[in-house]
Amino acid sequence: MTVIGLGAAVFDLDGTLIDTEPRSRAQWSRLFDAHGVPHDDALIASFAGRRGLEVLGELAHLFPGRTVEELFEQVVSYQNAPGMPVSAPVPGAVELVRALAGRGVPLAVVTSAERSYAEGLLDELGVRGLMDIVVTAGDVGTGKPDPEGYLAAARDLGVPAGDAVGFEDTPAGVAAVKSAGMTCVGLATTQPAGALAGADHVVADFEDVDVVPGPALRVPANANRDRTKAKRSVP
Repeated sequence: MTVIGLGAAVFDLDGTLIDTEPRSRAQWSRLFDAHGVPHDDALIASFAGRRGLEVLGELAHLFPGRTVEELFEQVVSYQNAPGMPVSAPVPGAVELVRALAGRGVPLAVVTSAERSYAEGLLDELGVRGLMDIVVTAGDVGTGKPDPEGYLAAARDLGVPAGDAVGFEDTPAGVAAVKSAGMTCVGLATTQPAGALAGADHVVADFEDVDVVPGPALRVPANANRDRTKAKRSVP
């Protein structure tokens, strides 16, 4: 087992605290289908962890006559469409957040999602009131893999970035955490474990993470690096 010092904990949201992957994939696929634009799983997987507006800015040439803002509004509108898959907490996520809050650990979320969406999911999980800071897509000039969001979270928590642990499930998120100077725990919930090779530690989900006196975190020394789950993307 490995013990990680903990001055603060900073979490990604989609795919890290809550499994929204099936719904997100369905939203993106529906957008492409609505405009007759060919796509495949690899394309959608490449959006993982990034802000939707930035992704669509790169793909605008595939949607002639449509603005990025119109396309983003359209993909978001599918979120609550009939028949969309439901979301579920990542195993152990809520329990870990509550345990850390009970130990007085400063907590934050850094997400590529918009604020209303993010706060809705945190309310759904029942942990919104436990988060000291929530940094969303509209709070930063540049999204992941840029570290801006994680640096903002550390600043607002009043904790040196080097004393914080960031939890992420995508390569873009892992890169953001590491560029911010934080210790990174990757969760193989939406990507193959090998895709998270830049993380300091990789676990299957939060059931592999324990809070120990310090407070600190304990993870398996070779934490499930071979375990994989389905990929996802976040509008």
